[in-house]
Amino acid sequence: MAIHPIEYRYGHSEMKSVWSEETRLIKMLAVEAALAKAEVAAGYIPKGVDDKIACAAEKVRLERVKDIEDEIHHDVMAVVLALSEQSDDAGKWVHFGATSNDILDTATALQIKDALKIFRKETSKLRSVLVEMALLHKNTVCAGRTHGQIGVPTTYGLRFAIWASEIDRHMERLDQLTPRATVGKMSGAVGTQAAFGKKGIEIQKKTMEALGIEAADVSNQIIQRDRHAEFVMWMANTVTTLDKICVEIRSLARSEIAEVEESFGKKQVGSSTMPHKRNPIKSEQVCGLARIVRAMVEPELLNNTLWDERDLTNSSCERIVFPESCVLTDHVIRLTTTIIQNLRIYPENIKKNLALLNGLNMGEAVMIELTKKGVGRQEAHEIVRQSAMTARETGGQMKDALLGNETVSKYLSEDEITGIMDPEKYIGTAVEQVESLAAKLKKRK
Repeated sequence: MAIHPIEYRYGHSEMKSVWSEETRLIKMLAVEAALAKAEVAAGYIPKGVDDKIACAAEKVRLERVKDIEDEIHHDVMAVVLALSEQSDDAGKWVHFGATSNDILDTATALQIKDALKIFRKETSKLRSVLVEMALLHKNTVCAGRTHGQIGVPTTYGLRFAIWASEIDRHMERLDQLTPRATVGKMSGAVGTQAAFGKKGIEIQKKTMEALGIEAADVSNQIIQRDRHAEFVMWMANTVTTLDKICVEIRSLARSEIAEVEESFGKKQVGSSTMPHKRNPIKSEQVCGLARIVRAMVEPELLNNTLWDERDLTNSSCERIVFPESCVLTDHVIRLTTTIIQNLRIYPENIKKNLALLNGLNMGEAVMIELTKKGVGRQEAHEIVRQSAMTARETGGQMKDALLGNETVSKYLSEDEITGIMDPEKYIGTAVEQVESLAAKLKKRK
């Protein structure tokens, strides 16, 4: 019986597979096999034992592990006993010198490593889509907005470029945190490696080499959770960017703005009672799920405040935090990519909104030109402000209000004012910025 929406509504099979029960067991068995291999190489257990344990690991089944756990109430020991059963005389060497969290934390590192590979692949796709949209719309001039009010013009290309740059920074952060978040350990019960004798450092090093990850430089019974907290905070930071993108899409899709719209299927229904509705439900889903991922940050930070060499309070918490945050983050990254790829943009509405204020939003351009002509900047600001207030009160054109000002008429002709107030001519270096960023990001891997 499916209960959690991740089971039936959200998430991609690729990421779900990373955090499945079966994968968890496979990773734990891989760690046990790598440990045996390292111990043989270090001369700590008899030769040939590692091959038998590795072969036995392929025979262990989840059902058997669960049966044992139901009896003994210890998940790692259940794996150890199930593996020992399949290892014949080599079974007595399974888990030799290790503690449960040597296996658990190292298996988690392997899972996080796989999750990060997926995140990098999917964020790279999103970055590429945003760059493509930035170039496609580098000349699509639109109303810029601050405080929810129309301001001077910008371009859709610049908006997409800003988002692409932010995603690129998340990818940089991902690359930086990967070596910190994907370390394993064989440090024993309290971190001294006493059960491995003087071969502890060598065994730990060789175990991690076999698994393709680095060893923690120092630890107690667990890998310190600052590493895992950084991983969860990366997810929270990334989905917050996606939340921001989708909030903007939702805002620009309002009926009274209508500059963009999510793709809408031919038979798609927007409302059970309002047949005309075409709601931005995908963007709303991104915004909603981002809240859940952000909520995972505090519990993972608290998982670092364990007693002494460790307690178990992190365990139950992380069984939820890691799978849920990873699956939902992956889901919203993929969903945002789909939204951007299929986003509908309406040039006629963009132009209508640019002209909505009858030129009021071009006041800065006039102020700059007046200053260049010799009017003091502060005086020019006040002249334009007064003209804007007049135009706003009368409902007239800003151009006419400016022409009615003696100082403006002295320095600027009607044709000059008309040219200055053309939104298409007041986008500064927006196009160049887009092209520069696109060229840089296209070189990224």
